Formats: sequence, structure tokens, C-alpha cells
Amino acid sequence: MSENQTDTTSRRQFLSNTGRTAGVSALAGIALPHVHAAENNTISVALVGCGGRGTGAAVNALSVTNGPVKLVAMADVVPKKMSDSYDKLKTQFAGQVDVPPERRFLGFDAYRQAMDAMKPGDVVILGTPPAFRWVQFTHAIDRGLHTFMEKPVTVDGPTTKRMLKLGEQASQKNLKVGVGLMVRHCRARQELLDRIKQGQIGEIVAMRAYRMGQGGGTAPPKPEGISELTYQISRFHAFLWASGGVFSDYYIHQIDECSWMKGAWPVEAHAVGGRHYRGDSLDQNFDVYSVQYTFPDGTKLFFDGRNMAGARDEFASYAHGSKGSAVISTMSHTPGMTRIYKGQKIPTVTSKKDLPLPEDPNLVWAYPQPEKSPYQYEWDDLMEAIRKDKPYNEVKRGAEASLVASMGRMAAHTGQIITFDQMMNCPHEFAPDVDKLTMDGPPPLRLGPDGKYPVPEPGIKKDREY
Repeated sequence: MSENQTDTTSRRQFLSNTGRTAGVSALAGIALPHVHAAENNTISVALVGCGGRGTGAAVNALSVTNGPVKLVAMADVVPKKMSDSYDKLKTQFAGQVDVPPERRFLGFDAYRQAMDAMKPGDVVILGTPPAFRWVQFTHAIDRGLHTFMEKPVTVDGPTTKRMLKLGEQASQKNLKVGVGLMVRHCRARQELLDRIKQGQIGEIVAMRAYRMGQGGGTAPPKPEGISELTYQISRFHAFLWASGGVFSDYYIHQIDECSWMKGAWPVEAHAVGGRHYRGDSLDQNFDVYSVQYTFPDGTKLFFDGRNMAGARDEFASYAHGSKGSAVISTMSHTPGMTRIYKGQKIPTVTSKKDLPLPEDPNLVWAYPQPEKSPYQYEWDDLMEAIRKDKPYNEVKRGAEASLVASMGRMAAHTGQIITFDQMMNCPHEFAPDVDKLTMDGPPPLRLGPDGKYPVPEPGIKKDREY
């Protein structure tokens, strides 16, 4: 297929020409697809990475109501994740799940097999650990597939540069790409952004955000019977090469939504963090993180993260302006319960026991409840773009959000001030040969002679995180 043909042949054109000479000509040079939907307007979906987030994305894809959608292929490296995901999806969407055993693929090449079972113009969900994102996205582009990829999309500078180039390639081929920073699709937050732009809280003078929960990203000693690589992938939040750790994978949402409201990315990060007690966990995460992000105009975003069972929880983001303040997130991604207040005193909500909110004379505006989940909105928006052939590519935003998260993480892990440009141009790549990994091969990270994995050493290792 020539590039011009790819750019000008929309999904609707392809579907309407199925079986005609023009359709055959447009597919010249591409392997014939193995799966064909019975309805000529059905969008087929492949799920690559069958863990909780990948399965959740599949649920949202199958819940879209603007046209028929079917799940037709699945891929993973862990058999149980595959079977659990299939059982859940088949139970919930019996008529929309058509994934016989021969289209359930296992192993490091499973992503290729699943995508090769699709036809150009269909959709692949990339729910695998972030380390594999650029590898699998490359194949999706080669296959002419629209893509939904979970965040973060990168964990270091070299992969961010790679992902930005891939995003440009996807646009050149008129492929639609969604990135799982779903809060930007939340209608409540969109209205809050409009109100902030209109000056309802004045100039933003400071922002703060919290992601404090009951632990996460731990790695107990490897059980017998599985390879070292399989173990690390199955516990990917514990290892920096696979996920960027809990900082990148968990905290990116608060950092992204605050940057969105500010209308800029931070240009530097100054941070502290440390390990207090992790039990017998062999992970590489800190228990606590505190980052001061600085925006181009000097405004600060103060972010606090904690992964400690028994400590106080908070999951929220706030903007403070010269004329008032705003709640961006209340106690989870959804519902956002976005609000604007006169002054700077904002009621703290940490659990459902704090709801409903009491009447407050300082409350200026609140988005009406209940809210539709942004997890569903992001799929509604992506599928509408595919069906109506609208421009839709979130790769650049997703890559930049991922880089800003990595910037804060690296500042804490090295004990240095890290700028946006330094992070982008840092040559250290956690897993440069991730595309060459095999099931029985060595992992990118090895145990030390003490039987433990290396952990960040602020002030000692200043140019890398382990």
C-alpha cells in the first residue's frame, strides 16, 4: 500500500469497499486478514495485555454504543491472566466476545499474532507493561491498526523520543491513537478548565496533588517454577525498567491533570523520597515521594505520594488562584466532583464517609452529579473519531506526560534537580533490548550478590536511577 493510499483511505471507505476491486487494490502488499466481522461496520478489537487495566479497557471498548464492536483476539505472557480476562469478558459481553482458543496467543510474540489476526482499520489495546509499548505500537502502525495504549507510554528519555516519532508516523497513516490519561476526557474537568481559563479563580499561583494509598509496587521473593523474567513482568510495578515504578504508573494522572489545568508542562523537578520499610519486598520503589514541580512562569506544583499501609490516604488535586481555588479531583479518578470556591479553604474529602459535602457559603460552582466515568468517555471519543474519520492522536501528550512523571521520579531517585530537557536528553535507557527478550532469556534487571535488586541511591548515583 502506498503512503498516499493509506492516508486517504478511511476506515469507512475501506469497509464500504470490502469485496470490491478498489478494496483489493487498496490492500495490495498487506497480508490478508485472518478475521472478518460479519457486519460490514463492526470494529474488531484485539487485547494485548490481559491484566486488570487491559481488561478494563476492553470492557469500555465493548460498552461503546455508537456501532457494533467485537473482541476477536487476545495476547499475554501469563496464561492465568489470559483465562481470567477471557472469562470475565465473555460473561459480561457474551455476544461480543468471539475469541476461540486459536486466537488466544501466549508468549513474547503473542502481540504480533494477535495483531496479525486483525485487518487494517481495526483496533488494538496495548495494556502490557510500559517497557513494551514502543515495540508493540511499532507493529500496530505497520499493520495499519488504530491503537489504545495505557499510560505511561514511556519510562525514560530514549523511549520518549522514540514514541514521539512513532506518533508522527501514526498521523501520517491517518491512524487514531488514544492514551489512557482518561481524566482529560472527563466532561466535569473539561468544564472546570473552561472556567479556569475564563478567570473564575484568577491567576493560578500554586497547585498541589496527593496520591497516598495502602502500599503498592511490592515484590515478594520469586516463587519456584517461574522464570526471572516472567516474575518481573508479573510484578511490573515493582521494577523501574518495566513500568517506571509506582511513581510513573500511579502518579502520572495527578501530574497530568494539574499540568492540563495550568496549560503547561513543568520545566524542572526538585524532589525527595526514601524507603522506610518494605518488609521482604525486593522492589525498587520508595515508600514516600515529595516533588516540587516548577512551571515556565515559576508557579509550583507540590506533589506528595506515599505507599504505606495504615497511613492516612488521600487521592486529590487542587488549584489555588488569586481569586479563589478549585478541586480538580476529589478522592479518585471518578467521580471528579470538581468544584470552585471563594478563597483558599477547601473541604478535605478522603473517603465516602466525608460525603455528601456539607453546604458551604464559599462554594461558587460544582459539577452536577452523578458523572459518567471518564474511562468510558475516552473510548466513546476514540471510537467516534474512528467511525467519523476525525483527526485523533494523543501520543505526543501521552509521551510528554510520561516524561514529566519520569522527571519527578528521577529527581527523587538521584537527589538532583532534573529539568524537562535533561530528562528528554538523558541517554540512560532502562531496557534498550526489550524488543529482543525471550521467555527463557535473562531479564533487563539482575539480582545482586546479596540476593536483592538494586534500589535508587540519591546523591550517590546522580545520573541514573539504579
